[in-house]
Formats: sequence, C-alpha cells, structure tokens
Amino acid sequence: MALYMKAAEILEKAERKQGALKTLVYESKFTNIKQLFALVCETQKYSSILEEIIESTKLLKQTKLNMHLAKVLVHDLLMGQGLKCGGSWKAMMMKHRSRLQAVLARMKVKQKVSRNEDLLPASIQQLVGDQLPRYVRVNTLKTTVEDAVDYLKRDGFSYLGKASRLDDLTLKKRDFVMDLHLPELLVFSPKTDFHDHFLYKAGHIILQDKASCLPAYLLNPPPGSHLIDACAAPGNKSSHLAAIMNNKGRLFAFDLDAKRLATMSTLLLRAGVTCQQLANQDFLKVDPDSPQYKDVEYILLDPSCSGSGMVCLRDNASSADQEKDHARLAALASFQLRCLNHGLRFPRLKRLVYSTCSIHSQENEEVVTACLQQNPGFRLVPLLAQWPERGLEPLTQCLRASTTKTRTHGFFVALLEKHSEAGNKKQEPLVQISDPEATPHRLSTCEKRPASSEEESEASETEDKLTPAEGRADEPGKKKRRKRKKKKKAATVE
Repeated sequence: MALYMKAAEILEKAERKQGALKTLVYESKFTNIKQLFALVCETQKYSSILEEIIESTKLLKQTKLNMHLAKVLVHDLLMGQGLKCGGSWKAMMMKHRSRLQAVLARMKVKQKVSRNEDLLPASIQQLVGDQLPRYVRVNTLKTTVEDAVDYLKRDGFSYLGKASRLDDLTLKKRDFVMDLHLPELLVFSPKTDFHDHFLYKAGHIILQDKASCLPAYLLNPPPGSHLIDACAAPGNKSSHLAAIMNNKGRLFAFDLDAKRLATMSTLLLRAGVTCQQLANQDFLKVDPDSPQYKDVEYILLDPSCSGSGMVCLRDNASSADQEKDHARLAALASFQLRCLNHGLRFPRLKRLVYSTCSIHSQENEEVVTACLQQNPGFRLVPLLAQWPERGLEPLTQCLRASTTKTRTHGFFVALLEKHSEAGNKKQEPLVQISDPEATPHRLSTCEKRPASSEEESEASETEDKLTPAEGRADEPGKKKRRKRKKKKKAATVE
C-alpha cells in the first residue's frame, strides 16, 4: 500500500507543478526507489488512457478513491504485473477488474491495435520503441560466465556469442549475447524478466544497467585491497567490487539511509559477499586519518545526483520547475565536490572513481575540473579507448553514456589517480583541499598527515647518501679530513 500511496502523492505534486517529476521521486526517500521510479513513470506515460478508463467505469464514485491513486492501481492491475498489495484495496480492485478490462479492450478495437503501447501518442511510442536492453551481471562469487550461459541455454534461451558492435544488442525475445565491453555482462531483449528466475533468487546474477557496472569495473581493485564505497546503498556496485576482489580484502561501505542499508545487507548476503563492513554513517564525517582506514587505497564515489540520466525520469518541466532544478543542481554539485575533496584526503589513496547517473555537465565535468584544480597531486586516467562516448572537452579521458550512443541509461565516470611523483614533495601536503565548509582543525590534520611508506623510504635513502662532509654546518670536520688526506698522500709518495 505504501508504494501506491507514495506514487499517487508524487503524481499529484507533479500535476500541481510543485516540482519536476524526477526531483519529486528522488526526494521521496522511499525504501525501494527503483520500484517507485518504474511505477510513477509508467503510470504517467499511460496517464490519459488510464484516466479515460477510470471515467468510463465511474470507478472514483464507486470506490471513493482519488484520481491519482486510482491511476496507479489500475495501471498495475491492467498493464503491470498485478497488484502488489493485499487487503481491502486488492479486493476492491478485483471486484471491478472485468469492467476495467472491457473498457481497455474496446479502446484497442476502436483504434485497431492489439498492444497497450499502440494506444500511446506517436511521440511516446518512439520512446517505448527505443527501450534499453536488459543487462545481467554474472556474479563470479557464486558462478562463472560459462556456467551461467550453459544454464540459460538449457532454460530455453539462445546464446549468440559475444557482441562486436552496438547493433548486436538489438535482440529478439529469447536471444542473448555477451557484452562487447564488459566480459561478465550478458545482454537480453528489453522486458526480459528475471525476478522469479532461479539464477536471480540464488544470487548468481545481478540485474544491473551496463553503465552502472562501469565504476567498479574501471576501479578494478586487486584481491586483498582495502577500499571504500562512499555512498553504497542499494549495493550493486559494492557486490561488484567484492566479486572483483574475490572477497579477499576489506570493503568499507557507508550510507546515511538506515532502511536502504538494511536492504543492501540482504542483497550482499544473497550475493555471497563476506568482505564488507557496513556503516550507517555520513561519508563526509569519516576521518581519513583514522587507523581503521590507514590501508585504504581505492574509493568508489557515486554520490547523490539529479538522476537526469535515468530514462524513465525524463519529463518536460515548466520554467518554474527548471529554475528549481537549476538551484538543486548547484547544491548537488557543491555537495559532490565536497565528497570528492574528502575522498582524496585518505593518506594512502591510489585511485578514486567518481560517477553519477546525470547528464548535466554541472554535476560531471565541472565538478571534476574544480576538484583537479584544488588537488594538483591527482590527475585523470584515460578510460576505455574503444568506448563510443567521451567526456565533454577537454575532459575526454572520462566516459559518458547515453541511450543513443551506448544503449544504456545516461551516466558519467571519471577515474582520478595520484601522481607517482607527488609523494616525493615532503614540504607540502599530497592533497591540497579548498573546502569552504572545512574547519581549521580538519585542514591542519590534513597538513600534518604522517608520511607514507614511500616517502619514508625516500627520506632514509637520502640520509644514507648524505655524508657529514657534504653538510655546510661541518666546516671544522672538513678541514681535519683534508689534512689527514694530505698526510696519507705524502706517506704514499715517500
């Protein structure tokens, strides 16, 4: 019931112009955000059709429901996978199901179509026709790609081998391929449903968009690593990191939302992850100099963002909504930069991957550019030369993703790496941070950070090579040694 009430509330607010749909969904703080995304977007897509069905059957008068709640219930009853609630609501809707189905059938006959999608306006039908493939990541903690492929073939799917171009990702109903970029990713036709499949329930496969797999894949922490997933819930990226490390090492995962963290714990358990340490904590309040994180060398940072890359959240906002979104983008970009700067303060950090599901440069290239200016000890790593969509100039080392060029949701990924020579400069901190909200105490802590092992070995080698004779403050000793050398030379000559 909570799902339908929240979806109805968001639809009503959007209709009253109290905010853009994508903004309202993200601010809802609903436990299962993806399920809410899908229901809200699909209901809005079929809004005019649902309204016509409801008015034709006089459903509101007979049930005392409001229009927005009636729409989400009728959508799942007629066009979804069935009502996800029980009790009085389900009993009430089932009572009217025959009449509702009859009206929908008459609408199809009148327009001479057979599918629900064909009732939509042409502009919306184009979006439906361009649906993204279903991506499935094989969880190598529990199985192998080869075994997963064999199981799916025995289950009636037809394996077409590895894709070699994007056009190969246009698949028929029971066909599937191996992705052309990520070897542990299998690609199926849109709407292929795995929620009731054995491989999904057993944690052998993870349902995850291709673009969302990029951050962990590109960070690529070796087994035995200590790393941080800074904004971890719901946990797909964390499980991917654990699989890459083969559960060997330590994965610190933080998230502020306790409910989402509880959901994540269940997901990781099903995926067979054992190297995690979850914390219901704000990443910005984690002390980089704590002994607990002294060996952290890798960080995955996927902070809160506008979600503008999510296909189902693209809507036409009014000018007032756009002004509100612009202000929200500025606030998000400021938060994202603070998270980046904070992540770079961990003393032994080697690499940090930064990602968003946003298409706005304000949250992507502009944040990374500002971070690099404030942290000259780090640089960008060029990523996947064969990837078809790059970051905006001049940050072409970064990756972008989109429905048209990569057949994924909109996404952005940057990989920052510490300079190899940056550790040799002992007079200044490795990471220079300009954080307007940082306290003087935090800045002094950063500046007084203990030297890394590389710096210590460099210093000891320099001290071994430096003899007292080379020190300017030892002039008397220098004269005595010169006299001894002259006496030795004279004795040798004699």
